Amino acid sequence: MSREARLERLLDFLTRSPTPWHAVAAMAERLEQAGYRRLDESQPWQLEPGERVYVTRNDSSIVALQLPAQGLDALRMIGAHTDSPGLRLKPNAARTAAGWLQLGVEVYGGALLAPWFDRDLGLAGRVHLRHADGRLAGRLLHVDRPVAIIPSLAIHLDREANNGRAINAQTEMAPVFLQGGEGADLERLLREWLEAQHGIRDAQILDFELSLFDVQPPSRLGVAGELIASARLDNLLSCFIGLEALLDSDGSQGALLVANDHEEVGSASACGAQGPFLGDVLRRVNAQLGEAGDEGYVRLIQASRMISCDNAHALHPNFPDKHDAAHGPALNGGPVIKVNASQRYATTSATSALFRDLCREAEVPVQTFVTRADMACGSTIGPITATELGVPTLDVGVPQWAMHSIRETAGSADVEYLTRALTAFVNRAELP
Repeated sequence: MSREARLERLLDFLTRSPTPWHAVAAMAERLEQAGYRRLDESQPWQLEPGERVYVTRNDSSIVALQLPAQGLDALRMIGAHTDSPGLRLKPNAARTAAGWLQLGVEVYGGALLAPWFDRDLGLAGRVHLRHADGRLAGRLLHVDRPVAIIPSLAIHLDREANNGRAINAQTEMAPVFLQGGEGADLERLLREWLEAQHGIRDAQILDFELSLFDVQPPSRLGVAGELIASARLDNLLSCFIGLEALLDSDGSQGALLVANDHEEVGSASACGAQGPFLGDVLRRVNAQLGEAGDEGYVRLIQASRMISCDNAHALHPNFPDKHDAAHGPALNGGPVIKVNASQRYATTSATSALFRDLCREAEVPVQTFVTRADMACGSTIGPITATELGVPTLDVGVPQWAMHSIRETAGSADVEYLTRALTAFVNRAELP
C-alpha cells in the first residue's frame, strides 16, 4: 500500500472528524467496509473465533477486536484517544454585545488560546431531538463552512498585546456569529442545518454538545511535502495510524484497537480510559472465547501487551532549550518512546525493548523522549489503562510541533513509520 495513498486517507479522516463523535463514526465506517460487525453493549453477544467486531460507547469511544481463529490467549492492544483541546459551546450559548450574536464558550482541555483568534470557524458536534411522534434521537451536525470568528483587538487599542498579556477565556474568547441576531436565531440556524443535513423537520431540540473548529483543511506542506499541518493531530493521528495497522495486519493474531474519549480532561468518564469501557469489553470477550473466570481473565491480561499511542513533543528549532539535550525527537525521525520515572508514561524497559525489536523488524527508526528534569510532564491513556487493567504497557507517539494549538504540525514520513511498527506488533506471533 503506497505511502501517498495512506496520507490522502489521513487528510480525509482529519477533515471528516471535527469532533470525537465524527471521528468514531468515520472509524466505524472503515471497519464495516473491512468486514467488522458492530456489537451493541445492551444486547447479548455471540462471538465466533476468527471474527472481527467493534463496539462504541457514547458514540465517542470505540473498541475494535480482531479475534483469533484458535485460542484467545493474548491480545495485541493499541490505544489512542479521540478528543482534542478546543472551545465548546455552553448550554445557553447565545449572548449579544455591540449588535452581534455571540456564542458563549467553555475551554475543553489544555488548549493554546492565542491561535484561535482570527480563524474561520465552523460548528460541529451532536444534537439531541424529540421528534413529533415522541421519539428521542441524537444526530451529528457538521457545519463545515465559516460561520464564526474570534476577532483580535487591534494593536492600536492594546499596545501590550505582544508582551505576554494573559487571555481571559470568559470575556475575550466569545466568537461573533450573527450581526443583529438574538438567542432564538441560534436554535433557528441549528434547525435549518439539521434539516439540510438530515432532512429533519418538526423536531424539538432538547440539548446539544457542539464545538467550534477551524475550517481550514489539513494540508501537506514543506518544499518536499515533508510536513502535515492540521487541527486535532493530537490525537486523531494516532487513531488513524492504529486503525491502519489493524486493517493492514494479516489477521492471524488476536488484536484490539481502543480509542477513548475525554483523555484531554483526565479520562474519568464512562467512556474514558479511567472508566470501565475497555474492561467491560474484555471480560465479555474472555467469557465466550477465553478461559472462563477471574483466573482466565487475569491470565489473558498478563499475556497481552498494550501500546498507547499519543503524539510526542518534537524538538522545536526556535526553542531547542525546551528539550533535554539527549532527548529531542526530530520530525520524520521515527516513532518516539516516551519515558518518565514518575510513571506519567507507562513505559518500562521490558515494553520498550519489545517496541525497539518491532521497529528493527519493520526497518523503522526509533527515538526516545524524556522531559527536562526542571519541567513538568504530561500524560496519556497509557498509565491509566495500565492501572485499570494491569496490562504491560508502552507509551509511544509521532513527534509533532504546536501540541494543543488550533493547528498542529507533524512529519509525513512518521505516519508510515509508526503504521509499519504497529502492523508488525499486531502480526507478532509471540509476545515476550
